[in-house]
Amino acid sequence: MFVFQLDSTSGVPPYLQLVHQVRQAVMVGYLREGDRLPLIREAVEQLAINPNTVSKAYRQLEHEGLVDPRPGVGTFVARAPDVTVPPAQYAKLRRGLEQWLREAQAAGLDEQAVGALLAVVRRELTEEGAA
Repeated sequence: MFVFQLDSTSGVPPYLQLVHQVRQAVMVGYLREGDRLPLIREAVEQLAINPNTVSKAYRQLEHEGLVDPRPGVGTFVARAPDVTVPPAQYAKLRRGLEQWLREAQAAGLDEQAVGALLAVVRRELTEEGAA
């Protein structure tokens, strides 16, 4: 079952953290079409947040067409985005990223430094037209 996590230090509103987590989980194939998201009650109990926060996230996901609420049953993934990278390629990329993150951590980079480095490299690649 999918489990939400909140980072109170991120500066990102909790409802947006939930939205981002669902989007990412669908994109990498952790959540698939037809999978049920946690019930609002379940998410509230797990995260100790206001039910309106979860409702707002689910409404945003519904507005994007990513989920389909079914009254009395739950909220389900309605569709997966068009992803051109096959699962095997995702797995390979993930392994490479995990290794890189281990090396970055061993070199002393914290989460902020890793994020900054990724953003800079991504921006440079975009400017070069490679991304």
